[in-house]
Amino acid sequence: EVQLVESGGGSVQAGGSLTLSCTASEFSFRDRRLGWFRRDPEMRYWGVASISHTGETTRYADSVKGRFSIFLDTKNTLILQMNSVKPEDTALYYCAAGEPSGASLSPVAYSWWGQGTQVTVSS
Repeated sequence: EVQLVESGGGSVQAGGSLTLSCTASEFSFRDRRLGWFRRDPEMRYWGVASISHTGETTRYADSVKGRFSIFLDTKNTLILQMNSVKPEDTALYYCAAGEPSGASLSPVAYSWWGQGTQVTVSS
């Protein structure tokens, strides 16, 4: 069974940094569309960052451009580097994986999801 597991969430002060990681069991992230999402109180998922299956293309939500970075490291771990965080970045963060394709911030483009990790930014 494919399982995605996020880690690295926690509490941080505004202006600080946090690194989220996502690992997979029985599953390779290579050659897959990958993404990070936030879930709002209405249980809707909003795309934060995505990377294409080739790793050549990334997409970011306007609210995080220039502050967040998505990449896949050499150990098959999906990373979301969060810098200059703001209180409005507070949310449950989920990693997701899809079929080999381009970067996408739409949740319907993903088939596999993690359980989420909480990020809380204090002012």
